[in-house]
Amino acid sequence: MKKVKQFAVLGLGRFGQALVQTLVESGHDVLCCDKNPDVVNQMSAYATDLIQADIADEKALKEMGLNNYDVVIIATGDSLESAVMATMAAKEMGVHTVIAKAKDIKQANVLYKVGADKVVLPERDMGIRLATSLVTSNVLEYINFSDAYGMAEIAPKPEWIGKTLAGSDIRAKTGFNIVAIKRGKEVLVSPSPQEVINADDVLVVIGTTEKIQSFN
Repeated sequence: MKKVKQFAVLGLGRFGQALVQTLVESGHDVLCCDKNPDVVNQMSAYATDLIQADIADEKALKEMGLNNYDVVIIATGDSLESAVMATMAAKEMGVHTVIAKAKDIKQANVLYKVGADKVVLPERDMGIRLATSLVTSNVLEYINFSDAYGMAEIAPKPEWIGKTLAGSDIRAKTGFNIVAIKRGKEVLVSPSPQEVINADDVLVVIGTTEKIQSFN
């Protein structure tokens, strides 16, 4: 049976609300918190637990019992100070994984220094994804892992169609590692080198950002 994870989302802006709704729809337990009572009430249809509190208030965070959650997400974008206080408090309480949202690299570096296990920059990441899709016509979707590496969904080139993965020699020609093939509703994870590429396939690849952006 799939283990139900418990998440706490602190800060309910558009980013936080989207997180809560998606996690709940995926079958996970979610605590959500925001200092704005109206926003908290709006999320009552989604979250399993709701708390109105200021996430910069260490006492309030301790009363939430954050150490009982698998992942705590600091989703506030209003105040770096609040994000820092919440991140530090969560780690001090023994939370295994703390993910924080940042507006820019400078904020991200601060959050890493105070204990965040991962920092996301939604606006930057969305900008990179859009720019990559605009300049590379064969890239259908792009997710960056870092400034150097990313994962992309690409359409196969005409010369690859009908050939096996080994026969098309994609890795040698592009530098991409193929980690999956999306074929209609089916996903072939770690496909065999002898898997034949179809015209409607979507190849999920990992490679350097430079090579993905130059792929056309």
